[in-house]
Amino acid sequence: MPVIPAIGFGGSDTGDDTMSGLLALLDDVVALAKVAATTIDDAAAQAGKAGAKAAGIVIDDAAVTPRYVTGLAAKRELPIIGRIAWGSLKNKLLFLLPAALLLSQFAPWLITPILFVGGLYLAFEGYEKVHEMVSPHKVTTTVADVKEGTPEAQKLEDERVAGAIRTDFILSAEIMAIALSTIDAPDVVTRGVVLAVVGLFITFLVYGAVALIVKADDFGVWLAKRGGAVSAPVGRALVKGMPGFLKWLSIVGTVAMLWVGGGILIHSLAVFGYPGPEHLFHDWSEAVRAAIPVASGFFAWLTGTLASAIVGLIAGAIVAVVVGLLKPMFGAKEAH
Repeated sequence: MPVIPAIGFGGSDTGDDTMSGLLALLDDVVALAKVAATTIDDAAAQAGKAGAKAAGIVIDDAAVTPRYVTGLAAKRELPIIGRIAWGSLKNKLLFLLPAALLLSQFAPWLITPILFVGGLYLAFEGYEKVHEMVSPHKVTTTVADVKEGTPEAQKLEDERVAGAIRTDFILSAEIMAIALSTIDAPDVVTRGVVLAVVGLFITFLVYGAVALIVKADDFGVWLAKRGGAVSAPVGRALVKGMPGFLKWLSIVGTVAMLWVGGGILIHSLAVFGYPGPEHLFHDWSEAVRAAIPVASGFFAWLTGTLASAIVGLIAGAIVAVVVGLLKPMFGAKEAH
């Protein structure tokens, strides 16, 4: 009868070596699992903080996007939003995320200057919107009266999508820069995971909200036609209320843009060695917190937010003046 060799867990040196190797491997697996769990927890916490910091731009992004589908065929609204969302994801994950990681790894000192320039851009855009609200001017209609399914209709849709993706690129760059500035993880893997999570979450949040907004009136019409003691009034209220809601959303987006832009400028000045404005606004907020016993946290936040928005408005006005002076030098003409 042949002798079957022992596969040693029994006392041989080979068995001991095998057991030691298995135990060492298990220790390594457990250690890697702990590191992965810690990284995931850390990334989730960092992503939450980064997303909160970028909230103002997210609001503005959601407020700006619906205008790109205005005037187009209703059945093309969701496909167009889908195309813009896909372009936004590519902006964030294929271009901005690698650039942000390279920046954080090899030139972290550039993050604050980039944020400062982005803050100026947001302040300028916010000021332009306020100026348009106060002194509206006639704008040439860009929505052509074209027949659905024609090359002209496709061209118009393509132009709208391309314009939306260009605007998204600028806002996404600012979102990723803000997110990067809040990440204190030392390793590039966690930074990459956080930026990817922020990019995915914000994209789905913004364009999911936009899809709901642009289809709300259609849903209201369906409810009204369906009838019923509850659904019909709700449907009519949706149809009547959406224009006012969109106008309100535009105002909120403008304030958010000024608030975020001004806040970035104030914080950047502190990093550059001029902390006075940041300390002053903090003192104002704390004074309001101490003076108001009810909802003191909210009013303290509101004080700082309004102060930042005013700074953004002033900075935006200054940039607008500079841009107006520079336009003739580059042969730019005022759009009518």
